[in-house]
Amino acid sequence: MPVLCLSITYRTAPVAVRERLALSAGAPDRPLVRGEATLPLEEAVILSTCNRLEIYAVAPAGSEAAFEPVVVSLLAESLTMEPAEFEPHLVRYIGPQVAEHLCRVAAGLDSMVLGESEILGQVADAYEIARTLGRTGPVTSELFRAAIRAGKRARSETAIGRNPMSVSSVAVDLAAQVTGSLENRCVAVVGAGRMARKAVTALRAHGATTLLVVNRSRDGGAELAREWGGEALGFDRLGEGLARADIVIASTSAPHPVVEAGTVRTAMAGRDRPLVFIDIALPRDVDPEVRRIPGVHLFDLDDLQQRLDRSANQRRREVPRAEAIAMEEARRFDQWLEGGDLLPVVAELRRQAEAVRQVELARLVRNLPADDGELHRRLEHFSRALVNKLLHEPTQRLREQSANGHAAEYARLARELFGLEPGAE
Repeated sequence: MPVLCLSITYRTAPVAVRERLALSAGAPDRPLVRGEATLPLEEAVILSTCNRLEIYAVAPAGSEAAFEPVVVSLLAESLTMEPAEFEPHLVRYIGPQVAEHLCRVAAGLDSMVLGESEILGQVADAYEIARTLGRTGPVTSELFRAAIRAGKRARSETAIGRNPMSVSSVAVDLAAQVTGSLENRCVAVVGAGRMARKAVTALRAHGATTLLVVNRSRDGGAELAREWGGEALGFDRLGEGLARADIVIASTSAPHPVVEAGTVRTAMAGRDRPLVFIDIALPRDVDPEVRRIPGVHLFDLDDLQQRLDRSANQRRREVPRAEAIAMEEARRFDQWLEGGDLLPVVAELRRQAEAVRQVELARLVRNLPADDGELHRRLEHFSRALVNKLLHEPTQRLREQSANGHAAEYARLARELFGLEPGAE
């Protein structure tokens, strides 16, 4: 059962490519997420953040050659991109490289901000979503448990996560650098994501006094404005907000720029003070053409990365210890994977359960309206989740036995109990 990973991150792709790679693992309308019948995968987990898109998968033995082109094709369909647009940015990990890479990711060793804590939660969330969708199995479960252990240990046993310079703190430094002082400055927030909240908190702590919340939903903006002691504006008043602001934090989840160059030019007409945009959204919220407007300063995630790289020297001293932890957990996973005897049994047990699920689901949907796609999708999701939950405890017990010398005995018993064919692959 080869373990494979395809990865695109901030290290391999510029923000202009990364902003097109958002792929929610909880979006079953995407072909790669829902799992096509032609996909030669036993298990698959998608890790999608603003700085990375990674697919961790287990392919049946002998299907390695077919794995990558099929996944690339489904990825292109899911992202509505041509493979040529993202393939040059792909990094491939195979076999032992996969566990080593994922453990490093969870430990914060591969993050834009060295040692940052958010990635550990994102790794755990990616696994949980895939498990709920019925896309995990014994190998990905053990792989992600190893990575989560590595992440927790790195933060508790080393100082790699202590006092990291954050995107928000860099944003504050940049704003102060351009405006000279943050005292009595007006901050406009376009959208109100978690990163925007952090940036606003930091800016206000450094003297910014006036806050404008520009949100598509005025009611939602009003709630945040009350929380922050500011004023809410609807998107129809975006131009007014820009004209009043000294600093703009852009952090919406829109799939395209929401701050256009023409709106900014109008806001800058007759103005004699600079306007600083800090775009921490992906896809980007601010049209890159804004950089060409006199008096306007635009910083996006690539600009922030350059400054973050210079801030990490202290935490870099902790890298060897965190690396050792990641390697230790990766080796534990590889040793588990080499347990051998029980892995084919677990895989065959899951294949048998999947075959039963498909037969029973097909029998059920024959009596349902053919055009009720939403009901069919819900039943598919429910049946996958049910099988996954029913098999979780037995497969967990079998995994435990693979490392204590009882693998052969438990493999024989499992085959007998569940009617599995001896030597089935």
